[in-house]
Amino acid sequence: MKKKTGVQVLSPDGITIEFGSFCYKNMEDAKKAFERWKNRFEQQGYYSSNKGRIPLDELEKYCEFKTV
Repeated sequence: MKKKTGVQVLSPDGITIEFGSFCYKNMEDAKKAFERWKNRFEQQGYYSSNKGRIPLDELEKYCEFKTV
């Protein structure tokens, strides 16, 4: 039996970016979810991580797109 796989997106702090979604069907869906999540921080202009402030234009490289 083939195991289903998906893509999980973890924030720089290691938690999933959306509470209702553990993973996404494919990388395209994961990237769209990431963009929606990133837009939540647009007004403040950065993501506040446990490790400090991360500019939004650099946020994707601090996140993990993990196949599960």
